[in-house]
Amino acid sequence: MQIMKTNLHPTEYRPVVFSDDVAGFAFLTQSTTQTTDTIKWEDGNEYPLVKIHISSASHPFFTGEEKIIDTEGRVDRYKAKFAAAESRKTALASKAKKAAAVKAKKANIEQ
Repeated sequence: MQIMKTNLHPTEYRPVVFSDDVAGFAFLTQSTTQTTDTIKWEDGNEYPLVKIHISSASHPFFTGEEKIIDTEGRVDRYKAKFAAAESRKTALASKAKKAAAVKAKKANIEQ
């Protein structure tokens, strides 16, 4: 039998404002996160502030907008790889078509 660790999860939750400045969206919730920034909230109280880069107001899944954030060129590499595969496929199909035509021509000549 395995004994579970005690006092593993945090217990000191406090009100914290998470703010997505790009989308102009903020929400107040309970959290244990540590921050030195503060903000005056709608209720007139001052709360700790955590700035986030993406939230439900700016994430493409929730907004329905397609945005490709590609900082390392992965999308471009994928597109180039896909285009190269398509050109190889076309070249092989063309080569097979020519070979079939030559074979058919030889068969017609031998008859």
